[in-house]
Amino acid sequence: MEAETLTVTLENKPGETNPEKQSGPENQPGSDKPDGAKDAPKIGSGSGIGSGSGSSSGSGSADSGKGKDAKPTPAPERKRPSKLSEDKRFKLFSGTANPKLAQLIGEHIGVKVGEAKMQRFADGEVYFQLLENVRGVDVFVVQPTCYPVDQHLMELLVMIDALKRASAARITVVVPYYGYARQDRKDRPRVAISAKLIADLLTTAGANRALFVDLHAAQIQGFFNIPVDHIFASPVLVSYFKELKLPNLTVVSPDAGGVERARFFAQKMGVPLAIVDKRRTDMNVAEVMNVVGDVSGKTCLIIDDIVDTAGTLVKTVDALYASGATAVYACASHAVLSGPAVDRIAASRLEQLVVTDTIPMREAAQKLPKIKVLSIAGLLGTAIENIHLETSVSTLFN
Repeated sequence: MEAETLTVTLENKPGETNPEKQSGPENQPGSDKPDGAKDAPKIGSGSGIGSGSGSSSGSGSADSGKGKDAKPTPAPERKRPSKLSEDKRFKLFSGTANPKLAQLIGEHIGVKVGEAKMQRFADGEVYFQLLENVRGVDVFVVQPTCYPVDQHLMELLVMIDALKRASAARITVVVPYYGYARQDRKDRPRVAISAKLIADLLTTAGANRALFVDLHAAQIQGFFNIPVDHIFASPVLVSYFKELKLPNLTVVSPDAGGVERARFFAQKMGVPLAIVDKRRTDMNVAEVMNVVGDVSGKTCLIIDDIVDTAGTLVKTVDALYASGATAVYACASHAVLSGPAVDRIAASRLEQLVVTDTIPMREAAQKLPKIKVLSIAGLLGTAIENIHLETSVSTLFN
């Protein structure tokens, strides 16, 4: 079948050596062993393991003086490399949603992003091919399901399926931004719980583990029947605002649903907490009612997980100024910034919006001085390393 395709190739920079293309018995056609794997010792006569048990000839001198209860020498345990760059059973791959973040993660842990080829037919159909051997390998796939959400979600599902059919030992999906997270319950009659559907799709495709950043609702973890690690961008954001040393600071939650997130942030900063009572009249439309807490004469810091159309953010800023705030800052983990968001932020009285790079920024947002982007590549890299080395991830919460 011939079809016109749009090719997006994920490959290493020129000059880097691809170990899969080097000559060697482990890389010859027909070999299914990962790089650096050795043949397992044979069990039986002449192997040195178990020889002499069950045969008297040629083994008496070796077993003399040991007695009948002598135990065979156990095979040496394979030691896990202390650095991921030395571990042949670890690989990192990326989709097309945020390859820059994947590259930064790779630089942090000293591992290059694996080679793969992504193509699209003229009708938008996805074609994906791995260009490296992943048999028996612990694989991590970085792919936020950001705009266009459905396209990037389908890419992730196809990548998981390809890795599963290539006999990867374990597939961990690293989803910095979880699309459909806001549809986590039936808030109206006859609606879908799409967040649960996405969880089922990822699991059915073949994901063995998942790593998320600041889920809109923490209970989404319960939608999965596989291990889920949920980390927060707050350590990066808290460090930034501590360095700013804003005077008379008060942390503000833009709605009741974000109180727990804002309270955690306020405790880390050692400042008081205020809440904005919000009534949502329709999707992406919000009406701010009043401010609960004293913000008069204070510098306010709004804490949220997602900034989408920025309607809630701008109205919260206006409400805080109306209540006597002297300056208003904001921070969020995921800068969706769809529709009129950039124009609204530019026209608002907001001093600065600080976000992370879970989602690649639109060109218009990159040019706006009010928006500051912090990278969570180091945070994600450490989490990935801990998961692979089977050490604690909860230490990142501190």
